[in-house]
Amino acid sequence: MTSQLFAICFNATRPADLARFWSGVLGWKPADDPDDGITILPPDTAGFRIRFLPSQEPKVGQNRAHFDLTSSSLEDQQQIVARALELGGKHLDVGQLPEEKHVVLADPDGNEFCVIEPGNTFLADTGVIGALACDGTQEVGYFWSRALRWPLVWDQDQETAIQSPDGGTKITWGGPPVAPKTGTNRLYFELALPAGADADAELDRLLALGATRTDAGGGAGGRTMLLDPDGNEFCVRGNR
Repeated sequence: MTSQLFAICFNATRPADLARFWSGVLGWKPADDPDDGITILPPDTAGFRIRFLPSQEPKVGQNRAHFDLTSSSLEDQQQIVARALELGGKHLDVGQLPEEKHVVLADPDGNEFCVIEPGNTFLADTGVIGALACDGTQEVGYFWSRALRWPLVWDQDQETAIQSPDGGTKITWGGPPVAPKTGTNRLYFELALPAGADADAELDRLLALGATRTDAGGGAGGRTMLLDPDGNEFCVRGNR
């Protein structure tokens, strides 16, 4: 059986502070964490959880992935921005143009995210996290579509996007040029096997699709670390 997207993980220098920030911004509730991190859960069971794991590695350069948060009106967008700033976020200049209507922010650990203006049709009906927007190739978009068995909902000019058949957050890749990777990614996917699934067979399937093993090997909680075709870390945890 296919691995499922269990969590988006943040390597964080201050996991508790970062969890409080994102819990406050998103309105998600804390939950028990399977290992040594801190977890927040969406209000419904369709979405993924977010996990904050302790790391002493400082942030170097711009992340390869960031959240795009949706808004229902200009007032709602302003309220989301104000709430993020009140919780410890800050405005960020990443080269956006003055006429662009989205707002670029950073969380207390320096991770970039955007609050998208209302009326964005691509992110309609996706939820508060409209997209996990990634810097990546068309090849990696195809890989993740096959790995998760999520359909492509965008495939044009080497830009790709996938979305769960159940709806919710889209995962997007912007195509070339892809910035060089600097160190370990601070955001990464954590997959989980359904009960009764053959872990070895699933790892073999992911490797056949284009994943590679890392030198890190296994981790806590029976997690196996892999790299996707763009060299991004992800892990597969044992049966739930």
